[in-house]
Amino acid sequence: MHPMLNTAVKAARSAGKIIMRHSHELDRLTIETKGRNDFVSQVDHRAEAAIIDVIRRTYPDHAILAEESGRHAGHEFEWIIDPLDGTTNYLHGYPQYAVSVAVYYQGKPYQAVVFDPMRDELFTASRGAGAQLNDRRIRVSVVGHLDGALLATGFPFKSMAYLEPWIETFRVLLPRTSGVRRAGSAALDLAHVASGRLDGFWEFGLKPWDMAAGCLLIEEAGGRVGDFAGLGNYLDSGNLVAGNPRIYQEIQRLIEPCLPAELRC
Repeated sequence: MHPMLNTAVKAARSAGKIIMRHSHELDRLTIETKGRNDFVSQVDHRAEAAIIDVIRRTYPDHAILAEESGRHAGHEFEWIIDPLDGTTNYLHGYPQYAVSVAVYYQGKPYQAVVFDPMRDELFTASRGAGAQLNDRRIRVSVVGHLDGALLATGFPFKSMAYLEPWIETFRVLLPRTSGVRRAGSAALDLAHVASGRLDGFWEFGLKPWDMAAGCLLIEEAGGRVGDFAGLGNYLDSGNLVAGNPRIYQEIQRLIEPCLPAELRC
């Protein structure tokens, strides 16, 4: 395992221990509202602090972009962290949440970890070295047509500005698939695309920490990721399509006419 990936794994597992330790006392957690339908608890903060502590002990000069504490100055390498993706699920005891840790070098994904502490599933990837689930090599699915595909998405619940375009894409895609799921953790959805459990994914308005690790997992598992223009600007735009190569192309082709001009880039 690459030394930097090893550090990312240690950091994610450290956060996972905190998350699971508090999962049986949800009624005692202090919950704050960051925005519309956007919540944070002391578990998010403690998990993030644990991740940053592990990183800083080994790589004190690296930059960090973390969901709760924002940007930490550094150079060369940037760690992009979501300490608890799926906070709303977690606070309701719904078992679909994950820790996401990615390392970017000069703006490109380099290492990735998505850890599901509930199922003890560790998804990892290093640029050019493939993707693994608990040390077993994973690949995207081989489903070649939407009529046999299982897709995932996320509702644009934080900003109603995306609601109508999302409804139009859903209206176009749903009848052509074997099903669409909305589980509430983009990081896990992307990891499940990488492992072939899902065939494709699309969502509006994501944050970099939601998808930075999952996108590298998919690419290293043989899949494709892109923004709505089919380019690599998804971390900035927040708009993402992902899937095995054929399903990715089909989703892009079908949703493009549904999008207003400002979302086609």
